[in-house]
Amino acid sequence: MEQQNDLQKRLLIALVLSFLVFVVFDMFMPKKAKNIDNNGTVVTQEQTTPATQQQIPKVVNNTTTTVQSVGQNAAPVSSIKALTTVTSDRFIYTIDDFGRIAQVKMLEKKYEYEGKKLELLNPNWVKPLEIRFADTTLNAEALKTPYTTSSANLDLNSGNSKVTLTQKLSSTTVTKELTFYKDGHYDIKINLSSPEQYFLTTGQRPDADHTRYMVVQGSLIKKGNGVVEIIEDGDAEGSVTIPNAEFAAAFDRYFSSILYNFKKPLNVSTLTVDEENALLFIQGEQSFALHGYIGPKESKILKSIHPGLTDAIEYGWFTFLSKPLFKVLEWLHGLVGNWGWAIILVTLLIKLLLFPLSYKGMMSMQKLKDLAPQMKELKEKYSKDPQKMNAKMMEMYKKNGANPMGGCLPMLLQIPIFFALYRVFLNAVELQGAPWMLWITDLSLKDPLFILPVLMGVSMWYQQRITPNSMTDPMQQKIFQWLPVVMTIFFVSFPAGLVLYWLVNNLFTIAQQFVINNAYKKHKAAKIAAQK
Repeated sequence: MEQQNDLQKRLLIALVLSFLVFVVFDMFMPKKAKNIDNNGTVVTQEQTTPATQQQIPKVVNNTTTTVQSVGQNAAPVSSIKALTTVTSDRFIYTIDDFGRIAQVKMLEKKYEYEGKKLELLNPNWVKPLEIRFADTTLNAEALKTPYTTSSANLDLNSGNSKVTLTQKLSSTTVTKELTFYKDGHYDIKINLSSPEQYFLTTGQRPDADHTRYMVVQGSLIKKGNGVVEIIEDGDAEGSVTIPNAEFAAAFDRYFSSILYNFKKPLNVSTLTVDEENALLFIQGEQSFALHGYIGPKESKILKSIHPGLTDAIEYGWFTFLSKPLFKVLEWLHGLVGNWGWAIILVTLLIKLLLFPLSYKGMMSMQKLKDLAPQMKELKEKYSKDPQKMNAKMMEMYKKNGANPMGGCLPMLLQIPIFFALYRVFLNAVELQGAPWMLWITDLSLKDPLFILPVLMGVSMWYQQRITPNSMTDPMQQKIFQWLPVVMTIFFVSFPAGLVLYWLVNNLFTIAQQFVINNAYKKHKAAKIAAQK
């Protein structure tokens, strides 16, 4: 009995400590520092390959060849002229005189930081809709020749949503026809007056998240077979060509720049830049049409544009579990209209789903507690014959319906669920600016009054108090006793949504413990009455 209780305690300690290690790694592993050279190209001290040797793979008749890219001759990182401004209630797009989306300013208050409107794009990085030609001479010309526009201002509220950008080059004329929509997506048609090999980029990922959390960010390609390939920042190696893709996306924690076409496959290529980050390119045609989106990775918005775009939302290692959990959370939010209450309900739902296992396991452990005297007798009687002692114990377990491992399974199942929810609460843009009640006005930020972390620590301490502790190892006892304090300190800086989940989970566990304890008392009383 003592060994089984110790096993459960060790599992709990392992769960909490593994979580702490996981979070400490997320919070304090430094992101790679980036230096900007005079040309605006992001480089590192270790970079030895000249930018002129960077290559863009190109696909011709489903075979891969390479052409020299003009890295040092890339278009200027910033333009002195805003060619067209696109305005809606939610955002302002700025298109520069090189036909690129130079900046996206989010107008919604929930995205404000320190009273300033959030701008998604880093002005020193490659921008969305930049065209690179395979012909190096033509490319050099194109990246120095400004576009003209058919309209300097588009107001989507007044129905003015189309603009034509034109670039006249020596061997061809490039025409970009853009149609913008209020939800953040746009249609793009590219026409060349004469055929030339070229590539269109998503631009480098949005640069809107500067927290210490080491969230997944980089590039993402959804292949035609439905498989999603993610190239995290720092993991790009060489050049990769992926034919027949549905979309290509460059993303950070909350936002994404996507080029997509679900009706006609896209040929996507990668170029490794900036400390082994992947820059995505779509192979173009003389007459080429596709769609784009720049904005928050909000499930409802992406689903309304096209259900397939929801695959652009990822949660790192635990996406396979986080995605369905978020769908449940989103469904509950649709019922109650508040993300805080949805978190409480999803916690309750998980507890209810695991309750049969928890009930069976805890009842089994109660039986083991009653069998402790008999177990002690067997140990003393067969101390010199461990094999026979184990056989007798198993016989006793079977006779009394007790399972020594019954209490461990629910705890083991909670480990992946918790990590998956941790990623949901950390990555879901829906929680930004989402209030719960009273002083919690943003579930994506820490509790400003630290009330939730303190309540979480108190609930964890009380949960320990009502749970029998049979630990004999002094070190384990000290770790177990100090866990509430350690967890409280860590949770002080955590998003309020995550702290709320852990607090409610503790409260439901305490309630569950009382229910099971009372149920066992009734079971035991009925058994004694039946024996009389």
